[in-house]
Amino acid sequence: MTRISNGLIALSCIAFATMPGINQAQAQGIGNSGTITGTVKDPSGAVVKGATVEIQNKVTGYDKTATTDETGTFKFLGVPQNSYHSVVAAPGFQSHIEDVDVRTAVPVTLTIALTLGLSETSVDVHADTDLLESVATAHVDVDSSQFEKLPNSSIASGLNSVIAHSAPGIVEDSNGFIHPQGDHAQTQFVFDNQPITDQQSKQFSTSMPENAIASVEVITGAPPAEYGEKTSLVINAITKSGLGVDKSFGSMTSNYGSFGTAAGSVTFGHGGKHWGEFVSANTVRSGRYLDPPEFASIHNVGNNETLFNRVDFQPNERDTFHLNLFLARAWFQTPNTYEQQAAGQDQRERILSYNIAPSWVRVLNANSTIAVNPYFRQDQVRYHPSRNPLADQPASVSQSRRLTNTGVKADYSYSNKYNNFKAGTQLQHTFLSERFSLGITDPNFVADSESPGLAPFDLTRGGKFFRFSDHTDIKQYAFYIQDSLTVKGLNIQAGLRGDVYRGLVGGQALEPRLGASYLYKPTGTVVRISYSRFYETPYNEGLLVSSSTGTGGLATNVFGAFAAKPLSPGTRNQYNVGMQQSLGRHIVADVGYFWKYTTNGYDFDTLFNTPIAFPIEWRKSKIDGAAARIVLTEIKGISAYTVLGHTRARFFGPENGGLVFNSPLNTAVFRIDHDQALEQTTNVRYQKKKNGPWASFTWKYDSGGVVGRVPDLDSAYGLTGDQQAAIGFHCGPVFASLGTPITSCPGGNASALRVVIPAAGTQNDDSNPSRVAPRHMFDLAVGDDNLFHTDRVRYRLQLTAINLTNKEGLYNFLSTFSGTHFVSPRSYTAEFGIVW
Repeated sequence: MTRISNGLIALSCIAFATMPGINQAQAQGIGNSGTITGTVKDPSGAVVKGATVEIQNKVTGYDKTATTDETGTFKFLGVPQNSYHSVVAAPGFQSHIEDVDVRTAVPVTLTIALTLGLSETSVDVHADTDLLESVATAHVDVDSSQFEKLPNSSIASGLNSVIAHSAPGIVEDSNGFIHPQGDHAQTQFVFDNQPITDQQSKQFSTSMPENAIASVEVITGAPPAEYGEKTSLVINAITKSGLGVDKSFGSMTSNYGSFGTAAGSVTFGHGGKHWGEFVSANTVRSGRYLDPPEFASIHNVGNNETLFNRVDFQPNERDTFHLNLFLARAWFQTPNTYEQQAAGQDQRERILSYNIAPSWVRVLNANSTIAVNPYFRQDQVRYHPSRNPLADQPASVSQSRRLTNTGVKADYSYSNKYNNFKAGTQLQHTFLSERFSLGITDPNFVADSESPGLAPFDLTRGGKFFRFSDHTDIKQYAFYIQDSLTVKGLNIQAGLRGDVYRGLVGGQALEPRLGASYLYKPTGTVVRISYSRFYETPYNEGLLVSSSTGTGGLATNVFGAFAAKPLSPGTRNQYNVGMQQSLGRHIVADVGYFWKYTTNGYDFDTLFNTPIAFPIEWRKSKIDGAAARIVLTEIKGISAYTVLGHTRARFFGPENGGLVFNSPLNTAVFRIDHDQALEQTTNVRYQKKKNGPWASFTWKYDSGGVVGRVPDLDSAYGLTGDQQAAIGFHCGPVFASLGTPITSCPGGNASALRVVIPAAGTQNDDSNPSRVAPRHMFDLAVGDDNLFHTDRVRYRLQLTAINLTNKEGLYNFLSTFSGTHFVSPRSYTAEFGIVW
């Protein structure tokens, strides 16, 4: 351990010590965004004032314009790392076309010499290979202009819904939850270089609102060494800024829709050459806040408020200071089943979230920068039971937990014609505090001979509440060094990361990363291959309770039994291969395959249908699958994309941790609930004129995740009438309903509409498990971004319809890992806004 830490510290110190000396500095981006700056001159060398400079990426939708000032200079801040086309135009000069690569926070500086002649009114600069990107990391970039028009069927889900619609290989779950490429929740968010590896779905925390985000990079394979812990999906988001703007900008929107859903938002940005501020305030209230366990929404009111403020200050050309402030509150009811509603259950949750993240970036010279990002964030969660404990079914539960992160990330970046080098460190201290109670209230829930751990807490048999209270802190240290070498069409990425974890248990690991890609221009083809090793740490939410229960959870063990052991960090070896292929001038396809081999694979044990979940670990997991994305760039107003995924997720027992499991646990090998043969999302959009009328159509198909609770018909017969109705269980024309379950089917033609039950004698947890039935979902949105054709102030109108066919479908059913949740019924939303 000491040798690993000392070696990594030495590598970082060498990198910082060998920084080139400081020369004339330039403006810089924040975090992992970039900066493009430059000067436009005429043939004599005199600067050109008032020239128009445009940078764009047709695949991502990024398109920005700037005008040169009195000194002939222009500047683009907060540019996502990608490849861009730049077009410079000025009266009396020929248009200048140049490709620009942004791969680092080090500023890109251009000197553009215009040629005398007539400027073209329209310039087409795209060749077949312009759509390709030769990098070893598989990623998707999405600009705010694209995700603002995507449908959202889950209230207050932040970026999760955007990612599920845009990135390949993601299984969408209830409440905006996403399963990236076979994993349950191995997702890391990075906001302006602040890493967040704790859960950001709305039942755990409150994420950044979409209208505060300028652009998003989604890394789906081979992340560089600077990213650790949760790496199946890295969501690198750049927030909006007022730095460098010459006119204030903003928006005011309000909408109303089905289930009494009402929302309002205000954004405002202003600034100047040396400072800027951006503010985003949002509120929403809905009668279908969470995805419920019934197709109807019962006891499901919730509201959410967020406030985001970004302040930038650039006192000189070398230094930029930046501060992100975020405050959020959420309150919501836990949706009831019909049976729980009849019993009078009234469980609720409140979440408070805070985030403070300052940063400093200094340009050392034309090739190098340093960045320092301290941060503080906290989630406070309180879950309240009903006033009458016996009204809660099948248990009365309460929770009060607090999760606090403090830390700092610092790195040095160096860039030249061939290399993009980065070395850095991250130090983090996490404080956990948990209080939890549980009492069984259903007299039929506990069988003493099968669940000895729950018998002492059966309130119907004289038991008492199970009560837990504890706190701890977790210290983590990471060091990384990485380089990306590009020579013509060849790109080689190499990196090394070291992680040290000091929590309930301790551990450390070295993690090499290596990848390569090659662009073959004659055929418009990019091939890539990579190997990555990761050190994965347990989820922090509910970690203390779960680490105290042992194999099989609380239901199997008497609490405090000798078998109880803390959840431990795990390791993963991952292999990725892929290719990009341009198909003409407007279509690009990206396909890839991945293999993941993990020791200590993590998931969550969800308590009944509540938002309360506890991390659990399995001995190992083997996951492999394919992911693909096909993009049609804009042709006469039409653009489209399709994302697809196929995942095999095999987990191996025994299991450790958790409390009460909704389905029996397989101690051998089984397919976990986010194993799915095929998921796909297709979006087609038409908008002939920028800021004009538009239409967007989305088709989503899911072949169905695994259902562990109904392996055969006998298991289905044992469900309650309400549970059978949820899966559409029937015997011929007779359907189960609340209070009238089907206990046998003499004709032998029992089946279910929303769950596929294997034929008798064919079920196998690994090769042929029961699954959620396949479903097709269709969404439609139409709007106009400039209703009255005004210039400075625009008026927007948008109408959205979710689930056009009113498909009754399940995300999951009695899942240990998710509970029971239905997809949204057909719903409508009307939105009106003002943009300036």
